[in-house]
Amino acid sequence: MYYVAIFLVRVAYSIWYNLKFEGKENIPRGESAIYTSNHRTYADPPLVVLGVNRRFSFMAKEELFKNKLFAWLIRSFGAFPVSRGKGDSTAIDTSIEVLKKGRNLIIFPEGTRSKDGKVGKGKTGAALVAAKSGAKVVPVGIVFEGEKLRFRTKIRVIYGKPINTAEYITNSEDPNPRELVKLKNAFMYEIKRMVEGEEAVKAIAEKGE
Repeated sequence: MYYVAIFLVRVAYSIWYNLKFEGKENIPRGESAIYTSNHRTYADPPLVVLGVNRRFSFMAKEELFKNKLFAWLIRSFGAFPVSRGKGDSTAIDTSIEVLKKGRNLIIFPEGTRSKDGKVGKGKTGAALVAAKSGAKVVPVGIVFEGEKLRFRTKIRVIYGKPINTAEYITNSEDPNPRELVKLKNAFMYEIKRMVEGEEAVKAIAEKGE
């Protein structure tokens, strides 16, 4: 069902949007990874998936699971609930289990959709999952003009080079908060660079943020 649905979504998205996938050579082969992406629309999870052609799971805000039919549908596609802003340990454990089973995981570190297209600072949840699982982090940039997706909107989905979690985390059992922030900053920096360009990240570097 999962792969049939992905095929149908691929056909629908290819007709409705003008899709371009970049950096596919950066996708890790033979291992699960965490794909961290900027978040602009409800179409983002399929956009990340379509360029990889492997099975994914993803966190979704718990409000989306209130409707039983819709909850069944998104669960069948690998979604699981997360309580935003509450330090949801169950979602963290589920994320680690998903990665150990060989699935890829999508996390939107900003926690909510961007209204202006700019990339926020993000939260450390994705870094914590990466630290405890040891999985690499693939930053992803979803780029399109305008506030909303419309018919034949040109969308670029850019996969950045994988970030080796082990280079940032010294103790996976009890990750240091400062190391988590450094790891989070590393992939958020790359996401911002892909989405907003080199000048945007240079401005951040000059401010020392």
